[in-house]
Amino acid sequence: MRCTVLGFIGGAWLLHTQAELPPYAFPMLLAALPLLWAAQYASGMRHLVRGAAGALLGFGWAAIVAQAALAPSVPLEDEGRDLLIVGTVDSLPNRFSQGERFNFAVERVLTPNALVPPRLALSWYAGFRGDPQPVGDVQPGERWQLKVRLQRPHGNANPYGFDYELWQLEQGVRATGYIRAEGDNRRLDSFVPTLHNVIERCRASLRDRIRRILKDHPYAGVIVALVVGDQRAIDQSDWVIFNRTGISHLISISGLHITMMAGMAAFLTSWFWRKSLPGRRMQLSLILPARKAAAISGMAAALAYVLLAGFGVPAQRTLYMLAVVAVAVWLDRTASISHVLALAAGVVVLFDPWAVMWPGFWLSFGAVAIILYASVGRTSLHKTMRPADLDGQGPYPERGAPLPRGRRLLANLRAAVNTQYAITLGLVPLTMLLFAQISIVSPLANAIAIPLVSLLVTPMALAGSILPEVLAHPLLTGAHELVRGLAAVLEWCSGLRWAVWAAPAPPWWLFLWALFGTLWLLAPRGWPMRWLGLATWLPLLFAEPDHPGEGELRVTAFDVGQGMALLVETSGHRLLYDTGPQYSLESNGGNRVILPYLRARGIGNLDGMVVSHSDSDHVGGAAAILASVQTGWLLSSLGPSHPVAKAAPKHMRCEAGQHWTWDGVRFEVLHPQPDSYRQASLKSNARSCTLRIVAASGTVLLPGDIEAPQEQELLARMPQGMKADVLLAPHHGSGTSSTPAFLAAVSADSAIFQVGHRNRYRHPKPEVEERYRQRGTAILRTDKAGAVTVDIGTGIAVSEYRSEHARYWYGR
Repeated sequence: MRCTVLGFIGGAWLLHTQAELPPYAFPMLLAALPLLWAAQYASGMRHLVRGAAGALLGFGWAAIVAQAALAPSVPLEDEGRDLLIVGTVDSLPNRFSQGERFNFAVERVLTPNALVPPRLALSWYAGFRGDPQPVGDVQPGERWQLKVRLQRPHGNANPYGFDYELWQLEQGVRATGYIRAEGDNRRLDSFVPTLHNVIERCRASLRDRIRRILKDHPYAGVIVALVVGDQRAIDQSDWVIFNRTGISHLISISGLHITMMAGMAAFLTSWFWRKSLPGRRMQLSLILPARKAAAISGMAAALAYVLLAGFGVPAQRTLYMLAVVAVAVWLDRTASISHVLALAAGVVVLFDPWAVMWPGFWLSFGAVAIILYASVGRTSLHKTMRPADLDGQGPYPERGAPLPRGRRLLANLRAAVNTQYAITLGLVPLTMLLFAQISIVSPLANAIAIPLVSLLVTPMALAGSILPEVLAHPLLTGAHELVRGLAAVLEWCSGLRWAVWAAPAPPWWLFLWALFGTLWLLAPRGWPMRWLGLATWLPLLFAEPDHPGEGELRVTAFDVGQGMALLVETSGHRLLYDTGPQYSLESNGGNRVILPYLRARGIGNLDGMVVSHSDSDHVGGAAAILASVQTGWLLSSLGPSHPVAKAAPKHMRCEAGQHWTWDGVRFEVLHPQPDSYRQASLKSNARSCTLRIVAASGTVLLPGDIEAPQEQELLARMPQGMKADVLLAPHHGSGTSSTPAFLAAVSADSAIFQVGHRNRYRHPKPEVEERYRQRGTAILRTDKAGAVTVDIGTGIAVSEYRSEHARYWYGR
């Protein structure tokens, strides 16, 4: 069974790496059945045959589920069109400074001849361009009539970045959009009674109660996350600390918390059941054995808590494992722990084939698997005396006598330390593969946080969320103060220079080599030279980021939406040109796109940063970058009082004529002229820092947001010095730039347009694109291609992320 389940998981994962869905999914399911039958007769290859059958089942099943999920879609002709729909609020609303977001279950489409998917992700904005607009106070389960504009799900596509389109597909959301203020938007019913709506309304009520009692408390979002699983109110700065200390798994309804609640419910039920002794009126044990009653109550408590959690992967894993154990108890069967783990993983993938694409799945099951490998069958927590325990204790007591309480506590402590040791070491290869870093302070942080959060904060938060107000206030306030104290300790741990070890994300072969060494390291006592397992970590932990050769150049144009951000690399130096837009108060191109990429590549410092000008789509991520990555200097047209200029370790004003050489590659600043800073009437675009980069085999021109007057000025000053092989389209391809004379002087073979999908400026303008096409210039749009990488070595090679990393859900 275990080999079949592992094959099933592997097959589902393989399906999600395909560029197209196979047309033969159902026949693959049928082909797996004779393999399963033949496995019982293939004695020497039984496990291999079962694994192959499971892989066929997983691949075919994931394909069938994916085809069904992709079927509902918004027709291209309906994108951006006003549509009138009726439906119910299908999730907890997320309120933010500009409005609120929520999922919407469509019941009827009132616009004739319009096709709308059954589940949408909608935003209701409070205002646009300074024009205030009313936002409805929506609650889960309400029925609304709304006028909306929709589009197919589309997210930024970057190496090592979050895949928004895959996430929406997993959630069943096949269109996103916003609510039109001009429409007749109105509530039709205050509540539509369904099981899902009842659960979501309960979650909303608990969240509102906690927020009201803990109003203006800095860690109220953590308490909400522990009670209802909604983590969106936790500050980004707090997440940085939680991640650096390795305790982010606790700041949610995790498997540990669910197991604890189920165990408490089972213990109390068993105690009550056994206390109803024969001879009394209530002889419950004669009606149903206590252990079976405890299994029911434990499962009920776990199910209730998982429903509050929103049914995430860690919660699912724990629920299914507890369900398997409960069924075994009821059937009077002994369940092997490895079988329980495998069956739980298979059930998770059966219900959610996309779970294998997220780190939480592998970390959740990986942690349990490591614990089993390092403990089951080797060590046990002895609660009774053995002969060795009795040495020097005087008269020889009866074998099997219970251990003294002190020894029992010591044995429990030793088991907990061994478990933490196994998890810490066992997850190193997987953590490096998924996050390109490991927390050195994680064992210490978890030793403090696990008992505090699991045994005190979580029970207090749960009790405070449901008990009367007179008890709720002190309980919730006390839980918050415990979190505040924990956060202070974690902040100190996170601030240590050695708190986190970072290295490039390893290739698959290096990960497998380190995993082999880890299993060797955690092997049973007596295994020869277990310490040699640490040697397999050396290439994993001390790897250096890859880089171009001497005189070569690599430019990565990130897909940051409507904005600019490019990483320029030479053999020994790195420069960031612009930092992307600011999406919200806490989200920007820096922390959402650039930092994950740098972290996965193992890049811990930048030699320099150029911020072309002060527009938010160019400077939006600069503060986040400067706060997280050691940066040598900042070159920009920003004023000295600008917050980004003040945050830089060394700020210089960019002026035409500046130049430097790194590793055989020359960098030249072509614009702006020094006297332009004295012209107060100039727009910030007119002072965009224009950078020309000359390598041995090619040239790249980065002009920022300069427009036609600045293009003419450059041509007048240096008509022969504008030639480039690769051009970053000025001002995102606006109608005020890319003049014919400028394009003729540059004469680029390729042009990169950094634009957002269906952006409100309609960049690039069709007439501008046509100018490039008429010159035979290859057009690379980040909204269609994703991140674009240009490698200039012996020649010029251009790669597009969505093509190199094609997946069946892109553009669907």
